[in-house]
Amino acid sequence: MQNISTRAMFAEPTLLIAASEKSNESAIPFTLDTTFVLFFLAMDLGLVSLTMSVATVLQVATLVVFLVVPYFLPFTGDHQDFSRWLVGRIVVGAVGITFGLMLGQAIGTVLPDAVRFVPMTLLIVAAIICCNVQIYGILKHRLAR
Repeated sequence: MQNISTRAMFAEPTLLIAASEKSNESAIPFTLDTTFVLFFLAMDLGLVSLTMSVATVLQVATLVVFLVVPYFLPFTGDHQDFSRWLVGRIVVGAVGITFGLMLGQAIGTVLPDAVRFVPMTLLIVAAIICCNVQIYGILKHRLAR
């Protein structure tokens, strides 16, 4: 049988970010899977946050889910502290909302109106790429026949 690592089995695209430049021993695994989706979702929320509707409430609920739930997904490495992980995700979401608010203020004055659809387009592209990476990771390490 083919030896399959658990990281490949769960198809986790990760970067190892060193805590300091001198030592690579204390590298922190940073999963890219839902981070881009979280950023573009927050950016789209910031773009339409001035209007209050049912869609905005659903978008806030989806953003909260993308903030918290990925921590509980199967992960083979060492889990870092939940509060530290959540603070990182909140920072990514806050930056996305800030960029969305800035983009919303610039549309119609500095930027053309068609730019309004850029965050949702990038959200869809990021979701498709993440899905393809997951499927490739699963199919790449099939068991031998």
